[in-house]
Amino acid sequence: MPIIDQVKTIARKLVETRPSPDDLRARPRRRKPITRTFRDDGTIPNHPHWPLVIYRAPLVLEPAEADPAAALDTLFSHNGWGRSWRNGIYDFTHYHSQVHEVLGVASGSAEVEFGGPRGRVFGLKPGDVAVLPAGTGHRLVEASDDFLVVGAYPGKGKYDEVTDSRQRLPSRERIAACPPPDTDPVYGEAAGICLLWD
Repeated sequence: MPIIDQVKTIARKLVETRPSPDDLRARPRRRKPITRTFRDDGTIPNHPHWPLVIYRAPLVLEPAEADPAAALDTLFSHNGWGRSWRNGIYDFTHYHSQVHEVLGVASGSAEVEFGGPRGRVFGLKPGDVAVLPAGTGHRLVEASDDFLVVGAYPGKGKYDEVTDSRQRLPSRERIAACPPPDTDPVYGEAAGICLLWD
């Protein structure tokens, strides 16, 4: 993540009103996840075993919520997913070979391609959360003007961004070595991806 994004995130967190972890514990609702596993397509490695997981609006965003991004950020942080950022999604295919990623939609809507050019496009709307195992190709296809995402990473793993197809083979080794997260970014321990990525 670029250093300027890290500085902006830290500055924003110092002044924003964030919900308490106790308040957030009561708000996630159980959702049956949408799961899709993508194969290595010769350009994008994707993860060899673990699926992309999409939860449709698992967090109850209060109607008067001053800042839904702060609610998502706090929820992810409470569940051990940090190094957060807020922005859109790049409009070019990329993936992370050494870390998993969570993307929570704070506002707006978008069509996002997961799995690379031979993957699948999903529509995302406010409150939706996508959890990408290392190696999962993703890119923005189109979005509303107010589209805003909160992204975060588990404690284990090193951020990297791969866009070069020539890095596919060395990336596959790093993806296979990337350990599973200790918690699900929405539900915490012993739930969600902790069971799906076992």
